[in-house]
Amino acid sequence: MKTDTQLQQDVIAELAWEPSINAALIGVEVKDGVVTLSGHVESFAEKWSAEQAAGRVSGVTALAIEMDVNLPGASRRHDSDIARSAENVLLWLTYLPNESVKVKVEGGWITLTGEVEWEYQRRAAASAVRNLMGVTGVSDHVTIKSRTSVAIVKSDIEAALKRRAVSDAKAIDVEVRGSDVTLSGKVSSWAERSLARRAASDTIGVRNVVDNITVSY
Repeated sequence: MKTDTQLQQDVIAELAWEPSINAALIGVEVKDGVVTLSGHVESFAEKWSAEQAAGRVSGVTALAIEMDVNLPGASRRHDSDIARSAENVLLWLTYLPNESVKVKVEGGWITLTGEVEWEYQRRAAASAVRNLMGVTGVSDHVTIKSRTSVAIVKSDIEAALKRRAVSDAKAIDVEVRGSDVTLSGKVSSWAERSLARRAASDTIGVRNVVDNITVSY
């Protein structure tokens, strides 16, 4: 088990290794395995990348995000310009049905709404607008259509966990209520937890995943 000091050093190193991040702008504090990221970054894409980089470090049990997006002057845009850019980039996604996702922008913050059939379509929409110039944040309220039975959803998720070599798959309990899935149990790393959540959210018919999995070392 890593000490907080070792974990802090590993997170700092991971941030420095990620080329899309200016690690000098990000502060890292660790207490009992919980990592807090603070500071000011120059884009929402950089903030998101920092969260992903810290989360994949072994030993991280939770993340607290206290980073602000401080756009440089050249990156600032009117909300109407950001909205048009977001609508255009979504239109170019060939696997996203036309007009299935709606865009609202306020203060540079994009809110996505609508309904799609697959989780990968929802992720693709959020990813497409995340990197646009002038964006300060993204709220993803796109929902997934429910098309399958509870028994099939549960079986598909459990099979996906095994296929993806989640070593703690047997320790993860899957509860399905309608189109909502609740995961509970214990895994040995933050990465395993993320993989389990991804397996559940990738299953057709799942609209929402409640992640109650804990990380223990």
